[in-house]
Amino acid sequence: MSSPPLSLFNELKRRNVFKVTIAYIVIAWLIAQVLQLILESFGAPEWVMKTVLVLMAAGLAFAIFFAWAFEITPEGLKRESEVDRTQSITPQTGKKLNYLIFALMALALAYFVYDKFVLSEGRDAALVEATTQAISEQIVTEEIPAQMGKSIAVLPFVNMSSDKEQEYFSDGLSEELLNLLAKIPELRVIARTSSFAYKGKDTSIAEVARELNVEHVLEGSVRKAGNQVRITAQLIRAKDSSHLWSETYDRSLDNIFVIQDEIAEAVVAELKVTLLGAVPTVETTDPVAYALYLQARHLWLQGRPESLDDAIPLYQQALKIAPDYVAAWVGLSEIYNEQAGKALRPLAEGLQLAQDAVNKALDIDSDHAPAYALLGRLAMYFENDLAAAARHLGRALALEPGNLDSLSQAATLLQNLGRLEQGISIQQYILARDPVNTRVLSNIGLAYWSSGLPDEALPPLRTALRLNPGNIGTQTTIGSALLFKNEPEAALLAMKKEPFEAFRLIGLVMAYHALGQENESDATLAELIDKYEQDASYNIAYALAYRGEADRAFEWLAKAVEYKDPGLAEIPTQIEFATIHDDPRWLPFLQSIGKSPAQLDAIEFEVTLPK
Repeated sequence: MSSPPLSLFNELKRRNVFKVTIAYIVIAWLIAQVLQLILESFGAPEWVMKTVLVLMAAGLAFAIFFAWAFEITPEGLKRESEVDRTQSITPQTGKKLNYLIFALMALALAYFVYDKFVLSEGRDAALVEATTQAISEQIVTEEIPAQMGKSIAVLPFVNMSSDKEQEYFSDGLSEELLNLLAKIPELRVIARTSSFAYKGKDTSIAEVARELNVEHVLEGSVRKAGNQVRITAQLIRAKDSSHLWSETYDRSLDNIFVIQDEIAEAVVAELKVTLLGAVPTVETTDPVAYALYLQARHLWLQGRPESLDDAIPLYQQALKIAPDYVAAWVGLSEIYNEQAGKALRPLAEGLQLAQDAVNKALDIDSDHAPAYALLGRLAMYFENDLAAAARHLGRALALEPGNLDSLSQAATLLQNLGRLEQGISIQQYILARDPVNTRVLSNIGLAYWSSGLPDEALPPLRTALRLNPGNIGTQTTIGSALLFKNEPEAALLAMKKEPFEAFRLIGLVMAYHALGQENESDATLAELIDKYEQDASYNIAYALAYRGEADRAFEWLAKAVEYKDPGLAEIPTQIEFATIHDDPRWLPFLQSIGKSPAQLDAIEFEVTLPK
């Protein structure tokens, strides 16, 4: 029986037409940049460059025709119609084109960085680099982006109150508006991490829109005095910086939720978004509880141990006033979860408190998506139950398909299931909506490294590091990628710069071993064990595996199970364990913790990205 005919899109993809097109465009761009510098140096007239660009455009049509009509075979170049599809090697050719595109994009990014950092002074280097990284990642996945509809960035509203301590309120209001608009599937909203990267910076609206790739920007100010609040909001069209709409609201805090709904409705109306349903509305609660919630969340986002401690009584006060305040229960659960994960609270105690709080949230609202996403994280890292994590995250995404936090957890789960390519795809989707999110950049780098692609891992990791030099774990991951590139000296330098001591010691154990400095490696390992036996038992296990000490590695894996080390969730893709994959104890151990390939393959979890 003959196979059914392929659609035009699938046929273009099968013949590698898209990949050839991308490769041609990148090559043409690189040639144009270099040629422009040469022509400018010799003072050549403008028509020369224009002629070259016209010829390149004509060449693109030829390249597309060539990719469609011809195929490279082991016997040489043949017309596509002469090749038996069962003998076609287009998949192998496609993989080679992928490598070529990776290399070309690396060159393009290198030139872009040189142009922006060396030739053009005074620019915000970190934001430009991150945006470039996001664009390059999309190109590498060979997607040809469709028109994404209306897009907007909500900048942090300026605190105009006489009391600077009220900044939590202006920040919180901005985030609430952002989250409200993000619930509209027809509207692409840049996430908080990237929007708030401009806080306190003298960056023009046009620059913000260009760097975040949005058509519109919402900005404003908040002045709060006692129970009265004045909120000014204005919607700006990026291409000409024109004001589409502005409004000032003088109300009491009792009407704060009505104001947010009115702003969202006005934005939707001005953007002429065609909704599939009604404009979402905010969750209402007691205004005093709401102010306490915003203050607690402001402290949580700071991420410091003392700020986490300070946030807890504020959440508790809010819940004393409004016991059914779902967002406050979820916020409290997030605090306990983070404290347990950072060893700031006994693991069992922190996890039980987190579980109790999120369950309380779901008792109140059984359709609260963020609560299910948090349950998924707890199941994945602290309960060693990836099947349960898949169920919880599937429920979260069914309720809110575009929630970036839920999608981020889903990407992590896919990577822990060994489905790295799917995980990377989701992370890239998130990055397009959150271009300067260092956590996403780090996760993409980690996924590439786990895939055995250190060259692809290093650019996003280094971009994350430039955006946030104190990012925990990034230097260690860079060092690990360099170890697998057989560059131990460079790896050692990276490991030494890791700000978090436990990760730094783990990295140094491996780097010293790679350099043949066994005394230093042993001494560092002894220090690591002395300080972090329980908190880093899993990491000690893979460091020992990297050193080729299989027996000790399995001993420490047993300790990791005993101590319920959350790192075990990542064992299917931890490259350092490759040295013991052939050990007869490896597969039985994976089976004992539910992480064998067969067990992971049996877990059903599919994510459909919103269009």
